[in-house]
Amino acid sequence: MKDSVVEGDSPPSQLPERTKQERSLQTRAELLKCARRVFARDGFERARLEDIAEAAGKTRGAFYAHFENKEDVFFAIFEEDVARSQKELAEGLNPGLSREERFEALVAHFKSKICEGDQMLLSLEFKMYALRNPHGGERFTALQTALCLESRYFDYRTLLPEFAVNENDARRQIARMSALIDGLALNRLLNPAGLDDEALDQEVRTGVRAILFEATQ
Repeated sequence: MKDSVVEGDSPPSQLPERTKQERSLQTRAELLKCARRVFARDGFERARLEDIAEAAGKTRGAFYAHFENKEDVFFAIFEEDVARSQKELAEGLNPGLSREERFEALVAHFKSKICEGDQMLLSLEFKMYALRNPHGGERFTALQTALCLESRYFDYRTLLPEFAVNENDARRQIARMSALIDGLALNRLLNPAGLDDEALDQEVRTGVRAILFEATQ
């Protein structure tokens, strides 16, 4: 199986540098997209890089040109998801919002995350991987905290004053918010009737207010 080249195109070695870079970025994006589906379907342990490459219509060589191994692409998905989530949240907040408007924006954001089935399955799979692989768990925790505290999309002090500026307190807030989201998502996946939209709204509101807003009153 080889990466396809449209008839009449120049071989990759003769392509202009910009075109080669664009093709490389497209190939990486296709591999990540297919890896998401494979990991969500099979879990990390059962997923095979051959399945990811085949689903993307690429060779094993194309996979290794972009990722060192299965763990590498797994963490790349996690980084991409955290960055996208922070960007979406930043777009829903601005310095002119009132305290209650910030609260409502956070509630809406977390509810939308919880209701994203495949993405939440992947998020839960990340946590299970961390539990089964101590070295990976340390990397996961460090990466999650670093991405949350040093996001290029999200200026916490300006957009969300309720978020702790002390790093130790911030770590606790991140852990508590993660626990809230994961717990609600897992229960909604297992028993959607028991955690319908109304119940989900109530639980998210209670959790967000307790973790971020009541502590700053």
